[in-house]
Amino acid sequence: MPKLKTVSQVRLAAESGAPPAVAPTAQKPATVVPLALKTPPVAARVLPVARRIAATLVPPLVVTALLLLVWEMACWSPTSSLPPPSRVWSEASDLILDPFFVAGSQDIGLGWRVLTSLQRVAIGFGLAAVAGVLIGAVVGQSVWAMRGFDPVFQVLRTVPPLAWLPISLAAFRDANPSAIFVIFITSIWPILINTAVGIRNIPQDYRNVARVLRLNHLEFFVKIMVPSAAPYIFTGLRIGIGLAWLAIVAAEMLTGGVGIGFFIWDAWNSSRLPDIVVALAYIGGVGFLLDRLVAGAAVLVTRGTASN
Repeated sequence: MPKLKTVSQVRLAAESGAPPAVAPTAQKPATVVPLALKTPPVAARVLPVARRIAATLVPPLVVTALLLLVWEMACWSPTSSLPPPSRVWSEASDLILDPFFVAGSQDIGLGWRVLTSLQRVAIGFGLAAVAGVLIGAVVGQSVWAMRGFDPVFQVLRTVPPLAWLPISLAAFRDANPSAIFVIFITSIWPILINTAVGIRNIPQDYRNVARVLRLNHLEFFVKIMVPSAAPYIFTGLRIGIGLAWLAIVAAEMLTGGVGIGFFIWDAWNSSRLPDIVVALAYIGGVGFLLDRLVAGAAVLVTRGTASN
């Protein structure tokens, strides 16, 4: 309760009927209560991630299981010429479980064979990527060059990979450089053509800015041409890496060696169909990983503007 200041003030207040004056009291400072931030439980953070992973993995796993079931039912008969999945596992499980064994110069696991093929692909595709981007940039800069070279490119790109093998063997007289040349000549065309189209589609405003800034040819190539044509270039690279992997498997079947292609041909000559099925699974898996690798690089370089 507030206290009156003096007795005279009390009497005066009583006679006048007015409420007595009170002395002001000191107010206590307000207490600030911090708000407790509620952190979401672990389940609430993990559940969305688990849902995204399940949405990505479950559909292909279900489809794969159904295909294996249909395959097993279709080839279950002992008279079937193709092995069912159960027979593939029973006869070729060592190739799946131990892909990096070494039992001799030619008796090695599929992992080593895939690495040998990938080494050839890396050299051939790397040369094709560099040459395709440079030549495509030069051709795309000129309308007359585009009109003159485009029919030649369209004709050469339709030649099957194995059709180049006799020419390469006659020129290099060795299996390894011949296989690399087949990879190069097969994968360069989509890179070259897509790069040329991308250069032709550079907006005119970008070219005008380059003239205003007085960029030299190297600066124009690095700062204007490559960033603008990057989505087209990476589209060609994705097509090219698929063709390169296809070409090396086909070339190794004829040139020999220790690659994955020669393993398939040797297994066919030895009537080891389960080994061929396992090798096909390796080829498909590696091809998928190569495509995803180039697609991921495209997203990083083009900041998501390239098709994924």
